[in-house]
Amino acid sequence: MDIDISALPSPCYIVDERLLSRNLEILHSVQQRTGCSILLALKGFSMYSVFPLVGQYLKGITASSLFEAKLGNEEMGKEVHIYAPAYIEEEFDQILRHCDHVTFNSFDQWNRFKDKVKNSTKKISCGVRINPEYSEITTPIYDPCYQYSRLGVTLDNFRPEELEGIEGLHFHTMCEQNSDTLERTIKVVDQKFGHFIKKMKWLNLGGGHHITRPDYDIETLVRSIKFFQDKYGVHVYLEPGEAVALNTGYLVARVLDIVDNDMKIAILDTSAACHMPDVLEMPYRPNIIDAGGPDEYSYTYRLGGLTCLAGDIIGDYSFKQPLKPGDRLVFCDMAHYTMVKNNTFNGVNLPSIARFNQKEGIKVVKQFGYEDFKTRLS
Repeated sequence: MDIDISALPSPCYIVDERLLSRNLEILHSVQQRTGCSILLALKGFSMYSVFPLVGQYLKGITASSLFEAKLGNEEMGKEVHIYAPAYIEEEFDQILRHCDHVTFNSFDQWNRFKDKVKNSTKKISCGVRINPEYSEITTPIYDPCYQYSRLGVTLDNFRPEELEGIEGLHFHTMCEQNSDTLERTIKVVDQKFGHFIKKMKWLNLGGGHHITRPDYDIETLVRSIKFFQDKYGVHVYLEPGEAVALNTGYLVARVLDIVDNDMKIAILDTSAACHMPDVLEMPYRPNIIDAGGPDEYSYTYRLGGLTCLAGDIIGDYSFKQPLKPGDRLVFCDMAHYTMVKNNTFNGVNLPSIARFNQKEGIKVVKQFGYEDFKTRLS
């Protein structure tokens, strides 16, 4: 990392636009080779100060709520797609104003809102999410195809007699997976729903495709996209969130204190619970620049956050030199599912947000304070 972290406030998320551009170029190459459309899923990455850059490569955004749709429409101004398990009736007119594609989770939702769609002054393309009941995700909380899932219509519950006005089908069954999983998944989707896909204008393959990961097999992805395009003549959409921002951002934090309770514990000015909740939820262990696993180097510490939550622990790391208050640590891969999930539990302030590019250097685009905490409450 060749960015001067001493010039940043702490804690601070920083996105390196050079790395972001590299990811976007990979995604754009898939679009060029296949003719598919790739959308940024805002649920994973909503840093709208870089939307002008993202919009140079991708076709638009996909949202999971009215607010995400409005943000994508206002800040990128390209295609806006939306899917939600259910829509709030009082918000639906606004959704139609901001969106080009609306995907429904059930035929009951479609029937409830289809008159509003038909009476809209703009052309809205509508779809239904299907559940192929096939997934290779091993963590149940992230598996949209687990037993009793509320996400998508299974084949037994599919209503072909109610498809009038529906132009597309959508499935999302993956999480941080390679294209071999997609290739196996599309065989199931084709077997179960192919009869209906051939009546559609588009097919959305959802997110969870780790396209920008170094070991990702792009050739299999291209082959999978072309399979549906060639067999059914549909336009294919992909909507990754994580793949757009993967390995593009960092979280810079500071050591506040060192305590000892049978091992050295470093308390930081950041928090797993507040600033990187997936560390607890997934769970996973983020890498830190110039640090290793426990006992890999001479000095091992447990890194903890500054909240009162006993389990606000980031993990155990080792360092070549002893840590001391004031030292800065740089957590890697902190662009996706961090800013969009963070919170002010305990009144802990949110990290600043910065970006870096070769022309402008470091630019701090957002800093937070007491009012951001207070205005969430009443």
